[in-house]
Amino acid sequence: MMKPLSIPRLVCLLVFCFSLLASLSASPEAGNKSPVLLTVMQHELQRAKADLGKLEPAPYFISYSAKDQVAAVVIASEGSLVNSTQAHTRTADVIVRVGSPALDNTHGVSRNTALRTNLLPLQDDPDAIAHVLWQLTYSGYRTASSAYLNVKTKNQVDAKEEDASPDFSLEKPTTYLEASHEATRELAPAADKKLEQAVRLYSAAFRKYPYIYQSMAMASSQNVVSYFVSTEGSRVVASTTLVRLAIQAQTRAADGMELMRVETFQADTASDLPSEAEVTRLVEKMASDLDRLRTAPLAEPFEGPALLSARAAAVFFHEVLGHRLEGQRQRGEQEGQTFTKRINQSVLPAFLSVVDDPTQRTLNGVELSGWYQYDDEGEPAQRVEVVKDGVLKNFLMSRMPIKGFDQSNGHGRAQAGAMPVGRQGNLIITSSSTIPDAELRQRLLDEVKRQGKSYGLYFEDIEGGFTLTQRGAPQVFQVLPILVWRVYADGRPDELVRGVDIVGTPLTAMTHIMVTGDHTAVFNGVCGAESGAVPVSAASPAVLMSEIEVQKRKHTLMRPPILPPPGFENSPDLKPAGAGGRQ
Repeated sequence: MMKPLSIPRLVCLLVFCFSLLASLSASPEAGNKSPVLLTVMQHELQRAKADLGKLEPAPYFISYSAKDQVAAVVIASEGSLVNSTQAHTRTADVIVRVGSPALDNTHGVSRNTALRTNLLPLQDDPDAIAHVLWQLTYSGYRTASSAYLNVKTKNQVDAKEEDASPDFSLEKPTTYLEASHEATRELAPAADKKLEQAVRLYSAAFRKYPYIYQSMAMASSQNVVSYFVSTEGSRVVASTTLVRLAIQAQTRAADGMELMRVETFQADTASDLPSEAEVTRLVEKMASDLDRLRTAPLAEPFEGPALLSARAAAVFFHEVLGHRLEGQRQRGEQEGQTFTKRINQSVLPAFLSVVDDPTQRTLNGVELSGWYQYDDEGEPAQRVEVVKDGVLKNFLMSRMPIKGFDQSNGHGRAQAGAMPVGRQGNLIITSSSTIPDAELRQRLLDEVKRQGKSYGLYFEDIEGGFTLTQRGAPQVFQVLPILVWRVYADGRPDELVRGVDIVGTPLTAMTHIMVTGDHTAVFNGVCGAESGAVPVSAASPAVLMSEIEVQKRKHTLMRPPILPPPGFENSPDLKPAGAGGRQ
C-alpha cells in the first residue's frame, strides 16, 4: 500500500504498516572484527576514491550503503494459511557526488542522478560482492559526471534561485560498529510457528460473520543489519529486529461503498505481542464496527466543531503539519514552502509544542515505529524541537541544507533504492492547555450550541491520508477517517456515519485548535514519499477544534455479493439492520 509516488503527493496510509524497529542486544564496540560485507565495502570505496579521483571531474563524495535482511511473513484467511514465506536479501546503494558541496550533480531536479542500486550476493564472497559494488560505482560516476555538466550549464543560464544554499552539508565522520551476531541471521522456528498459530486463530474469528467478505491476519518477523561507509570516513553498522501483527477485515454497504477496519500490533519478539484475549476482543470490535458501518447513513459535507481522538489527532498532525516541517520542502522552485519564512513565528496555538525524536524507543509503554539510531546518511539520530509554545523553531534536516539551516539533524531517511531526504521519525505533540478526556465531549457540545449547529463530529479512528506540498497543486491535505460520529446538540444518541474525508489547507486548519485532552496516544505506520516508504510514529492528545471541513468520499457502485457465503444461505445476518447509536 505504501510506495513512492511520481506525482507531488505524499501518501501515508499509516495503518498498513507491517514493520517494527527495535534494537538487537548489541553494543557499539568499534574493536569488533569487521564482517566480510563491511570489509569489502571499505576496500572498494578506497579503490574508487583513489582511481576516480584522478579523473576530471572527480567525485568529491562517495558512499556505500547495504542492508542485509532476513524476513518471514505468514498470512492466514478464514483460519487457514495462505502464505508462509522466508526470504534473505541483500541490497546495495551507491551514491556518487561530482562537483563540490556548493554545487553538484544532485542540484534541483537532478537529485536522483547520484544513486545506483542493486542486489548483492547472499554469501560472503568478497569477489562477488566487490564486483557488484564496482559496477554500481562506475555506472554511478558516468551518470553523475554527465549530470553535473548539465547542472553547471543550467545554473549559468537560469535566473538566480531564491535559496542558494549548498547541495550538501559538511559533517563530522561517524563510527558506530555494533557487535555482529551471526545468530540473528536465522529466524527462530518456534517464533514462526507461534506467529502461524496466531494468524490462523485471529483470521478464523471472522468466519462467523457472513457480512465480512474479505479478511486476513498477517504477521511478519524481520532481522536487518545496515552498513554504511563513506569517503568522509564514516563507518556505521547497526542492527534492528521487527515483529508485527496486522488484522484486516472488509465489507460493503448496499450502495457499493467498501468499508475496512485494520488493527496492528508490534513488539520486540513474537512472545511480547498482546495476549490472545486482548487481540480477540479487538477482532470482535472490528466485526461490530463493520456491521454498523455497512448500514450507517452517508455523511454530508460539513464545516463545524469537531473532536479528534488522540489516535486520530496524531495522524492529523503528521499529515497537516509534519510533512511541511521536512527540510527539503523549504527550497526549490517546485515546493510550496508553507513554513519556510515562518521561523520564530507562530504556526500553532501557544499551548502546543512539537518534537520529532527518533531516539525515543517507547512512549507510555508503546513501541515507536519511527525509532532509529542512525539515519540513512550515516548521521546520528537527534531529538529536534520543531515547534516551541506554538512558535516554529527548526526543520527536519537531511544533508541537503536550506537557508539558515546548514547541518543535518539526523533525519535523512530513505528505503533501499531511494535518495535520502528529511523525513519524520517520531512526531510527538504536547500541550499545556489540557482538560480530562472525559470532559471533551461536553466541550464539543458547548461549541456546537454556541455556533448554532445541530451537531458536531467525533473522529474515533483514522486510517491515514495524504498531503500536497508542491506549488504546482493546491496546498491541501486529505485525511481518511474510519469511524466518524455525529454528536447531536439536542441529546439524541450519537450517530455513526460513513463516507467522509477531512479536507482543508494547513495554515487555516491549525488556527481552529481550541484545547486538548490529557492522554497521549500513539499511531504507528509507514509513510510513503519521494524517498520511499519509511516507518514512522505520531503521538498526540485528543484535540477539540472549533471548525473542521469534511467532504463526501468517492466510492464504487458495486453492490454486495448476490450469492451468500457458503453456509449462510438463509442467514438473517445478511439482511440490513438498523444503524446503531451510542452515548
